[in-house]
Amino acid sequence: MRRRLATSAAVVLAAALTTSGCSRFFFFPDRVLRIEPGNLGLEYRNVYFESAGGVTLHGWLLPAKAGTGVPAGTVVFLHGNAQNVSSHIGSVYWMPAAGFNVFLFDYRGYGTSEGEPTLADVHLDAQAGLHRAASLPDVDPERIVVFGQSLGGAIAATAVAALRDEVPVRVLVLDSAFSDFRLIAREKLASFWLTWPLQMPLAQTVPHDYRPLDALAALDRTSVLIVHGAGDEIIPIEHARRLQRAAPAGTPLWIVPSAGHIEAFSSPVWRERLIAFLTEALDGRAVTTSGIESEP
Repeated sequence: MRRRLATSAAVVLAAALTTSGCSRFFFFPDRVLRIEPGNLGLEYRNVYFESAGGVTLHGWLLPAKAGTGVPAGTVVFLHGNAQNVSSHIGSVYWMPAAGFNVFLFDYRGYGTSEGEPTLADVHLDAQAGLHRAASLPDVDPERIVVFGQSLGGAIAATAVAALRDEVPVRVLVLDSAFSDFRLIAREKLASFWLTWPLQMPLAQTVPHDYRPLDALAALDRTSVLIVHGAGDEIIPIEHARRLQRAAPAGTPLWIVPSAGHIEAFSSPVWRERLIAFLTEALDGRAVTTSGIESEP
């Protein structure tokens, strides 16, 4: 799953040489739900909502665990490019016990969501998911966090910026995200000898309308946190540094020395740090802005 962005030459060529190929390069959906929250002992509700074009999307709401008091906030989780929400629940299943609601959903073409993914449509799906999260029962629309991983991080940045006057997201967390769709396409094309000579013309076929760098530069009322594993072999760490430079002044970048791609929060230490950061940001307190951090 974590290596699918580093696609084989056959997939890359098939993707980049067709009109719909730009989407195929980024999306590797799976329709099979392998696990449900109940299998992990979590309370949950199925949520169905409509996105652009009348496409119905599916997600799960994981309420904050009973006994943790009023929810600290609601985390809207945007997953990476492969499989579906059932494969990515491992990234957030622990958050309800820390007092947060979690709303995670599949883009079109993933899991039981209708349709087929394209770059334009998944960005609209992310916006639809944010609108739905803000209207869910027991969700305080003033305490929403968006947490995006890998491809989901790139999508999250543009969705939050696009809806900044409609759904005022308080905190945006980007984990193992890339900074530019066209740039990451070019890097992946350059990584294989067969597509190396074609990296520039083929990368140009990727739409340049959804740049996380531009989106971050437009955020002035959202606290941003960027996280990246030093051992990430899928998305080069320079993407995280580019994101930090584009983000509002003082945005912290947590570099996790022992982590690979989307592995930072497999560590209880970094989970605790994230919860502390979110709590402080949602409560309007000063958060850590020391730039680059490393594992204690």
